[in-house]
Amino acid sequence: MGRSESGQSVTARQEQEGAAGGAGRKALSGSVALVTGASSGIGAAAALALAREGCSLALVARRTERLERLTASIGELGGSSLALTADLGEAAQARRAVEETVDHFGRLDVLLNNAGFGARGAVEDSDPEDWDRMVDLNFTAVLRMSHAALPHLLRAAQDGPRGVADLVTVSSVAGRVPRKDNSVYSATKHAVCSFSEALRQEVTGRQVRVGLVEPGMTTTEMTRGGSQAGAAHGMPPEAWLRAEDIARVITFMVTQPPHMAVNEITVRPTAQER
Repeated sequence: MGRSESGQSVTARQEQEGAAGGAGRKALSGSVALVTGASSGIGAAAALALAREGCSLALVARRTERLERLTASIGELGGSSLALTADLGEAAQARRAVEETVDHFGRLDVLLNNAGFGARGAVEDSDPEDWDRMVDLNFTAVLRMSHAALPHLLRAAQDGPRGVADLVTVSSVAGRVPRKDNSVYSATKHAVCSFSEALRQEVTGRQVRVGLVEPGMTTTEMTRGGSQAGAAHGMPPEAWLRAEDIARVITFMVTQPPHMAVNEITVRPTAQER
């Protein structure tokens, strides 16, 4: 009798899926995802996309009203969600977000590290407080969330219906191609890339997939009218990626069969050179 990577017999897995609806079963039915930075942009779009695949959602951000509107939208799709107001720059709040997710849903199958902050400027003209915020949210929060979630992801990979769990971080092409006036932001995203690859090597043998999504210029609150818009180098906004584009990439990554890991995807607007 064949066996899946999680050790469960293929026949048993097929019987389990058949009992739950077989071919009509959504890819993430019975799974729970925690999405950071969920109040807008890529985070909100990803939460909706995952809900359409049958996933229950824990939504983490600082803006409670935005989260409540998103939970209503997920409810209209027939999905289940939990709004968790938190500032992930605070270690205790990051840990508590994971704990409350597991207390509420009983499990955690997917962590999407999406929260981020960007401030452009030459080093000599920059505000070091902006550097601290970028390091705290773009990098340190990823470490904290990943550390808190990992025991639950490992358990879900062993016991869950998919036979796999996913830890995905939204980074940026800035982590691969640093440019002037974007030094600290690029440094935080490069650090996330290194962390993700090292973590992947640690847990891949235990059926936890670690993925990195690196978007190019994308229309979000951070880029519309903000300092990060300077990174477009004259490319018109209508040529930029949309949050829904990145949400499709994330969904593609976490809905692959358990024997397949898509570890890194770079996605740019067609018109973007670097």
